[in-house]
Amino acid sequence: MPNARVLYWFRTDLRLHDSPALKAALDLKPEVLYPIWCWDSHYVYHARVGNNRWQFLLDCMEDVSKSITKLNGKSKLFVLREPAVTLLPKLFKAWRITHLVFEKDTDSYGRDRDAQVMESAKKAGVEVLFESGRTLWDSDKVVKANGGKPTMSITQLQHAGEKVGNIAAAIETPENLPDPGDLKLDIGQTQPDGASDINAKYRDGEEVSYGSGIAGPNNDFAVPTLEELGMKPATTPHRGGESVVLQKLEEILSDSDYTGTFEKPKTSPAAFEPQSTCLTSPYLHFGALSCRYFYHRVEEVTEARRKAKKNISVPPTSLTGQLLFRDMYFAAQAALGWSFGQTYNNSHCRFVPWHLPSKVNVETKLITGGYEVDDAEKEKEFQRWAKGMTGFPWIDAIMRQLNIEGWIHHLARHAVACFLTRGGCYISWERGAEVFEELLIDHEAACNIGNWQWLSCTAFYSQFYRCYSPVAFGKKWDENGDFIRKFVPELKDFPKKFIYEPHKAPIQDQKKAGVLISGDGAETERGGVPVYPKPMFDFPTQREVCIQGIKQAYHVGLHGNDAKVLDGTWKQLFDDNGEGPTEGEQGGPGGMLSFEDAEGTEDGHHGSPILKRSSKAENPSSGQQSNVKTAHKRDRSQGTLDGAFAKRAKK
Repeated sequence: MPNARVLYWFRTDLRLHDSPALKAALDLKPEVLYPIWCWDSHYVYHARVGNNRWQFLLDCMEDVSKSITKLNGKSKLFVLREPAVTLLPKLFKAWRITHLVFEKDTDSYGRDRDAQVMESAKKAGVEVLFESGRTLWDSDKVVKANGGKPTMSITQLQHAGEKVGNIAAAIETPENLPDPGDLKLDIGQTQPDGASDINAKYRDGEEVSYGSGIAGPNNDFAVPTLEELGMKPATTPHRGGESVVLQKLEEILSDSDYTGTFEKPKTSPAAFEPQSTCLTSPYLHFGALSCRYFYHRVEEVTEARRKAKKNISVPPTSLTGQLLFRDMYFAAQAALGWSFGQTYNNSHCRFVPWHLPSKVNVETKLITGGYEVDDAEKEKEFQRWAKGMTGFPWIDAIMRQLNIEGWIHHLARHAVACFLTRGGCYISWERGAEVFEELLIDHEAACNIGNWQWLSCTAFYSQFYRCYSPVAFGKKWDENGDFIRKFVPELKDFPKKFIYEPHKAPIQDQKKAGVLISGDGAETERGGVPVYPKPMFDFPTQREVCIQGIKQAYHVGLHGNDAKVLDGTWKQLFDDNGEGPTEGEQGGPGGMLSFEDAEGTEDGHHGSPILKRSSKAENPSSGQQSNVKTAHKRDRSQGTLDGAFAKRAKK
C-alpha cells in the first residue's frame, strides 16, 4: 500500500496543541504533509469582516506558520490563494494526494463548503478524515443526545453532554512534522468573483490578494497582508496567535484566586488597561486556543482549590461555565442550520415585528442580507447607535470601543444589545448582529446569533421587562465615568455630576468642559468647539414603549416558522398602533411591510397579494416618505449562502 500523502487543511484551528485533526493526520504516518490554508473569497468579499478581525486572523496564521517551521525547517503554513471548492480538486491531482484531513466545522457556511469539497475528494479517490475540535463535545453528538433538538439552556447542554461522555483530555503538541512534498504547481488559478465586495468600506486601496497567482507575489505561499487586501491599518491593540494566548493563559492560571473564583457577572464592563476578563474569545474563535485545553487547565486550578477548601465559582458564571455557553450555542446552530441565524423560518426564535426587518427570499426561506426601512427615524437611530452617537455616553463609549478595538466586555454587549432591541430602539436584533459580525475580532456566528437572540428575548431568555439603563447600569461600575472619558474624549473634562447625562448640564458647565451638547450627531464641531449630540429619545418613555410592544408579541405567541409569519398574515394579530410595522391587515414574510421587496416571488407563489407600503414608512418628524428601496444592502450575511461559491475562470 502506498504511503499517505496528506493535505492538512487549516481553518479555524490555527494551533498545534490539542488538535485531534492534526493527530489524525500524523497517525497516518504520511510520506509528505502539506499544511495548507485556502484563501477563501467568501470572507474576503462576501462576509462582514472589518480590518481589526482581518489583522487578528493574519496574526494567528503567521504565528502557527512559525511554529510549524520550528518543528520542520522545510515546512510552514502554505497559503494558497483560491477558494477550497475550486482549488482542492486540482491539488489532489497535482500533489498526488491520498488523504485530506481537517477539523470539523459547525458553521452553516463551512458545512456546505465542506460537503462540496468531500464530494470532489470522493471523485478523485482521496480519503477524507475530519475530527471535532472546536467545541468541548462534538456538536452533532450533543444534538443527537438532546433528541435531535437545539440546546436552548445550559441544563440541556449539560444533560446531553453527560450522555455523549466525558470531555476528552487534551492531546500533546507534536514534536516534529513530516516534510512537505514538491511544491511546484502547474495549474491555473480560478479567479473568484469580487464584484459584490461588502467590505469595500474598509479598503483604502485595491484588493489584490488574488492578483499574483495561487502562490502569492513572491511565489512563496506567504500569508497575505492587510495592504494586499487594500485594508486600512487595524486599530485594535489585541494581537493574535497561539504563542500569544498560551503565554496569556499561563498568566491567568497563575492567579489561583482570579481563575478559581471568576464570575462573569461580577467583572466590570468599564475596565480597560487591562480589561477585567481573560479576553480569550478571539483565540478560541480562530482555534489558536483549544477550548478543551482551556477547560481542563481551569479545572485543575479549581480542583486544587476544592481540595484546599478554598472558595470556587461554578457554572454557568465560572470560566468553565462560559465554555459551556459556547457549546450550547454551537449545538443550537448545528441543529437548526442556516435558519438559526435569522427570525424568518426559525422554529425556536420568537417573532417580534421589529423596525428595520430583514428582507427574505420566500423560495429559499433565507434572509437576503438587505433590510427594509419601515421608519426613517429608526434608520437614523440605528446609524447613530452603530457609530456611537446616540447621546447616551455609556452606550456611545461601548460602541466606540467596539469600533476602535474590535472587542467589548460581555456585559457591555448586553447593554448595547438591549438598548438597540427591546430596551430602547425596538430595532431588529439581526441589524445589531450584523454590526457585531463586522466589528468583533472574536465574532463567532453561533455565539453572536445566540447572544443577540438572548438579549432581544426572542430565544434562550424571556424576562423582557428587565432592561439595562444607559445611565444607572454604567454608574454601577464606573461612577466617575472614566470609561466614557476614555472612549468619548469630547466629554473628558465634563463634571462627574453630568457625565452620564451631559444634556442636563448648564451651558456654563458645557463651556467650561469645552464641548457643546447639541443636535443629532450630524455635527461634530461648531466654531472649533466639539459637539456631542443630545439623547435621541427619552429613555424611560421609550423603554415603556418597547416593553409594551414585546409584551404584545409574547401574547401573540408566534415563532419564525409559523404559517402567519411566512405568509404575511401576522399583521392581523397585532394592533395597528402597536410598536413596529404593525399597521394594516396584510404584511410581508418575516416582518416585512409587504411581499414587494421579498425575493423568490416572481411566479406569485408567495400566497399573498402585493400591497402598498404602510404609511408607517413615513418619517413622523419630517412627513417625508423614506425610500425603502435604498435600504443599506448587506450582501450575504451569516444567514445566507446565495452565490457564496460563485466563481469565474481566470483568462
